[in-house]
Amino acid sequence: MQQLARGEQKVYKRKKINFSVGQLISYLVLFAWSLSTIYAMFWIVNNSFKVSRDVMNSSFKIAFDPVMVNYTNAFDRINIGKGYLNSLIMSGGTVLLVLLFGGLAAYVLSRFNFRGRKALFSILYASLLIPAFATVVPVYELLIKTQLVNTYFGLMFPQTAGNLTFAILVLAGYMSTIPKELEEAAFIDGCNRFTLFTKILLPISRPAFASAAIFVFLWSYNDLFSALIFVNKEAVRPIVLLLSEISSQYGTDFGLMATAVSLTVVPVLIVYLFISKYIEKGLTEGAVKG
Repeated sequence: MQQLARGEQKVYKRKKINFSVGQLISYLVLFAWSLSTIYAMFWIVNNSFKVSRDVMNSSFKIAFDPVMVNYTNAFDRINIGKGYLNSLIMSGGTVLLVLLFGGLAAYVLSRFNFRGRKALFSILYASLLIPAFATVVPVYELLIKTQLVNTYFGLMFPQTAGNLTFAILVLAGYMSTIPKELEEAAFIDGCNRFTLFTKILLPISRPAFASAAIFVFLWSYNDLFSALIFVNKEAVRPIVLLLSEISSQYGTDFGLMATAVSLTVVPVLIVYLFISKYIEKGLTEGAVKG
């Protein structure tokens, strides 16, 4: 019996050691990957405090004597503040439209059983396979006919259409996990459909709405392809389009380019650090019915 117990202890120790080694390797790989990403961001921010000559000659040295001329030029020469404002208006408007129409559509698809419901879900999933560039020509023609090219709505409407499918599927998947008994109790208390959606389903689905809003905002904020085609006028250019034109306007000013990239990316990363818990909560809570 003692030998058997010792054998079991040895097996237990071996399993524990193997698990620890595998976990250690996983952490080392993740740590190395995170360092490569963090260092790339640090390299950009560090070079933003150097003049163009120093960036070319010593781009990997730390800027112990930082200069702020690049940040001054970013706001004076390329008007990056206006680009920020345009991006916030268009990305924020896209998020509001997507949540409005996507929430209503998700409510219908998740709480009603009707003929063609499964076919609609199939169409929505299939639409995710359509590349964005395949719809550029018809969308651009529609914008020309409605005189929306080079306006805020000229970018908000195409981005809303492009992100609507994702939002509907995420929100519908989450709303379908809400118990039917809650809906029936609301009807007994005298709620109508609109009150049920705004007072009960919407507050309960806040994690899903938050996750969809965050993803839609980031995709809209970083959408260079649509901005190049639909809003290339200086008055409405978003910040990502401004970055693509720095190299052509100020070709060799690498310090200014690093500054513009830093001003574009760093604020988004800071915001993401504070709201990442909502992304995890929204994507995981709807995965289990209960």
